[in-house]
Amino acid sequence: MTFHVMIIPTLKCPSNCSYCWGSEDKSPIMSISVIKQINEWLKDFRDDDVHFTFHGGEPLLAGYDFYKEALPLLNDSDTHITEGFSLQSNLWLLTDEMAKLFSKYNINISTSIDGPKDINDYQRGKGYFDKTMKKVHLAEENGLNINFVCTFTSYSKDFSNQIYDFFKDNGYILKIHAALPSLRGENADPWALPQEEHGKILVDWLDKYLYDLDKFVVMDLDHITKSTLRRRGTLCTFNDCMGTTLAVGAEGNIYPCYRFVGMDEYIMGNVADKPSMEDLKQSQAWKKLMEFEKYVDENCGKCKFIKYCRGGCPYNALVSNGTPQAVDPQCEAYSMIFAEVSKRINKDFMKGAMGQMLNNNSEEVNKSKKQFSIMDLAMKK
Repeated sequence: MTFHVMIIPTLKCPSNCSYCWGSEDKSPIMSISVIKQINEWLKDFRDDDVHFTFHGGEPLLAGYDFYKEALPLLNDSDTHITEGFSLQSNLWLLTDEMAKLFSKYNINISTSIDGPKDINDYQRGKGYFDKTMKKVHLAEENGLNINFVCTFTSYSKDFSNQIYDFFKDNGYILKIHAALPSLRGENADPWALPQEEHGKILVDWLDKYLYDLDKFVVMDLDHITKSTLRRRGTLCTFNDCMGTTLAVGAEGNIYPCYRFVGMDEYIMGNVADKPSMEDLKQSQAWKKLMEFEKYVDENCGKCKFIKYCRGGCPYNALVSNGTPQAVDPQCEAYSMIFAEVSKRINKDFMKGAMGQMLNNNSEEVNKSKKQFSIMDLAMKK
């Protein structure tokens, strides 16, 4: 099993997206001493391989020299086995020198683009699209793989078709996010995507995606389909994530997830103290999020999707309800897409059985319709 450590060098960010809930202008920037403390902490913390993700704010604000020293330290097999590196960034600060360094360590990069330029810049700020895409090209020139995060808001939901075509026509790999309210202030709240609209987008995209599996990748639909077929979540949103992922902020504080970084009430410990998992479990933050899992077990037990939904994300539940004793407010959206995928899987099984009875295979049926089956999506690598 891979253990996921998210490193948040700072919550500062040079962009000013309208719906952002995670940046703080006065946030400090991590020093290399914290990376060394992370290494010491991980020596005896657990035996699993570690995947590191740099997130923010904007992680590139830490600078080239930080990464030049941090990456070999974190890749040191004498302290732990590193499974790989990822980075989430708007890429504005990426230099050729930094891109070459990231290529050396095979860092997978995700960046945020919300569709065509006019839609993206309306909600992320004028000039955002051009700045990011310029650095996407620089990253690709240095052999880096780029994935995209597309956030749907109460505004961009009305442009779903244009956004779909943008990613399909460019052959991009993307994840869909629903804009959320915030625990840090109210600036993000008007942009939050209603759960029914989120569900409609997922179902609509699935309808079209089954004709386009060979053209681009929508990671959410891939994971949701795999989760439905395997009866277990394959994405952190649909999993009991506590303890399998932890985040470390600029001052070495440990949090349940990057979304909680900078919020004092969710500090579980500090890497300088080299806390054990048992130490983290004694924190109030851990206990609060365990309330979420207990609530889900008690109140979602009759839901037919419980095994592979697990009530969604505890952060989402806290944001919208002010208490961990609630489900993710996107519950309706998840139910809509899981129900649609389940229906299609059952239909495909029946079609396969009928095809055998009629001496006709599902591949020929699919070709006649020029449509991939839901099972093609479920088995997709």
